[in-house]
Parts: sequence; C-alpha cells; structure tokens
Amino acid sequence: MTSDTAMPNAEPGSSKASLDHHAPNTTWTRAEATSTGAAVEVIDLHKRYGELDAVKGINLSVAPGETFGFLGPNGAGKSTTIKILCTLVAPTSGLAQVAGYDVVKSRNEVRRRIGLVFQDTTLDDYLTAEENLRFHADLYGVPRKAVKSRLQEVMEMVGLWERRKSEVKTFSGGMKRRLEIGRGLLHAPRVLFLDEPTVGLDPQTRSHIWNYIHELRKREDITIFLTTHYMDEAENCDRIAIIDNGQIVAVDTPEALKASIGKDRVEIQTDSNSDTVNALKSHFGLDATESEGVVAFHVSGGEQFVPRLFSELSLPIRSIRVARPTLDDVFMNYTGRTIRDAESSISERMATNPWMRARSRR
Repeated sequence: MTSDTAMPNAEPGSSKASLDHHAPNTTWTRAEATSTGAAVEVIDLHKRYGELDAVKGINLSVAPGETFGFLGPNGAGKSTTIKILCTLVAPTSGLAQVAGYDVVKSRNEVRRRIGLVFQDTTLDDYLTAEENLRFHADLYGVPRKAVKSRLQEVMEMVGLWERRKSEVKTFSGGMKRRLEIGRGLLHAPRVLFLDEPTVGLDPQTRSHIWNYIHELRKREDITIFLTTHYMDEAENCDRIAIIDNGQIVAVDTPEALKASIGKDRVEIQTDSNSDTVNALKSHFGLDATESEGVVAFHVSGGEQFVPRLFSELSLPIRSIRVARPTLDDVFMNYTGRTIRDAESSISERMATNPWMRARSRR
C-alpha cells in the first residue's frame, strides 16, 4: 500500500489524504460492535486497472469482534481490497460495506469508524511518539478532554508509554510498528485494518507484535482485518480467506482448512525429481508437484505409506519427510502451487508487463 494516511475527508480513488480536519465530525465514541450485520461485507467486488484485473468478484463477510486474515502472495489482490474497504480506491463494481456503511456512498462515515496501519511506515520521524499520536487525534476529531487518557491507554497497551517523549527516528522497526498500531486505535475504531503488520521484521519482533495484537483484542471491542503472506501468522486468525490471482479460493478457520485436506504431506528428493513426479503418477496414481527442490504429494497415512514407497519406487530416495497438513498445503491444494511459487510468478509478470510495473511504483 501507499504510505499516505487515510484521513476522514480523503477523496475516493486516491490515497492522498486531506488535512481538512474541520469537516463535520460531531460524535466520538469508543468502539462498539454492530448489533446486526457484519463488520465487513463484500459482495461481487471487482477492481480493474486498465487491462489488469486486480480483484475479480470476491465475496466475504467478517463478523464483529473477529480477527480475519487475508492470506495470499504479494500481488494477489490483498492490498487492493483493503484500499477499497478503507475508501482509498473506488471499486470498479460490486458492493463493500464497513461498520454498516457503504465505502462509496458513505466514505466519511466509514473513515471515522476504521483504523489503518499501512505496510510502509507513515510516522513523522522528527516528532515524538506522543506528538505523532496527538496530531492523529486532532485529525480525527477526538475531544481534547479525552486525548490525554486515551493516549496513555493505547501507548501502555503497545508498551511505549515510557518512550512517549522520544523522537520516532530513535525507534527500532518493531517499536515503530507498535506505535502505528497504537495510533490506529487512538480514535477507537470499530474495525482495525492491518496491511502486512510484521513485514520486514525479525521473527522475535514479529512474535512480540502478535502478542500486542492479542492483548488489544482482550482490551478493545474491535474487529481486526489483516493481510499477510506469512503462513504462521495466519494461524493466529479466527478465520482466513485465501486469495490468489484476485480471487478468493477458500474461507474457513485455519484448523478447518487444514482438516479439509485430510491427508499427510510427503516430500521426497531423488536423483531426478521430474522422473519421480512421473513415476508417482504412473505407479501410485498420485498427483505430485515439484517445488523448491523437492517433490511433494498428499496421501492418507503418510507414515504407513513410506515403506511401500521405498520398496516400489524405482528411483533411489535421497531424503523423505512426512508432515501433517499445514496452511502451505492448503494453499497448494487450492491453487496447485506454493505461496513462494505464486509470488515468483507474479514477480515475473510484473517484470514483463509495463502496466503492472507502473502500478507497483504508485
């Protein structure tokens, strides 16, 4: 996504923010779950850029209070969908509602009820952490009498209260991400959008960020909608939607999606992986794929199948691994490729498509 901040009066179809914070904003309340209907509702949503179909008729519904994950490779349409839901980009067709308001017809009402943490930092490095949050509070019309207590509340929640007087340029990447999450919560939104919240962070910092996200779920009455291409992060969500090439291919809880495969994943290496794929098909009737240097396939009772594999496969096996289904397996099951292969394919298309290259620079 772009590094511009979504302000209550930004024009649709653009990620440029309006700094006119004197527009009507007569109410400010803590987040509250909608009594009826979904927190996010999307029906037959399309977004087209010239010859590129970025979003191809997706449908989804997110319940109030849910942590919903949008899982897919970079370039699959995740960020485009979030831009539409946050009123930064107008859809080509279809319906999208957030907190009960249409993202096209009632964009200002939507903006007052959402928080957004971009993939790229949007903090002012030369302001202190507290100054960044106070500026945000002013833009969103948070009453002055509520700012002090709310600011302390969210900064303590993300563990930065003691550093409130420090300039942001002295913060680590993980601290900046935590501060941005706190800023997104400051005006008490109903829905918090997190676009790749831990991208570029080391594993330990990523774990800490997720601890803070779990904590805010306990303390804030809020719906969280996040995008990620990290399989392990998707495990933290109540439900996930797998998106590939602009289309949703599966939606369910992580456990239900893994259970839907119902088979173990077996990975083997031989002297000729391509010959192994053919042999598994002809002799065992198995559809195998070669990816990242190994041949992978799914079979019921993987551990029991291994002895038969050694005795009947004509090619010598150099290594073998059996694992229970993971979200990687789910992605491969629904798309026929791993998420890394999908990202490589998208990168190749961007390298040869001038329109896609131009979009990636915006």
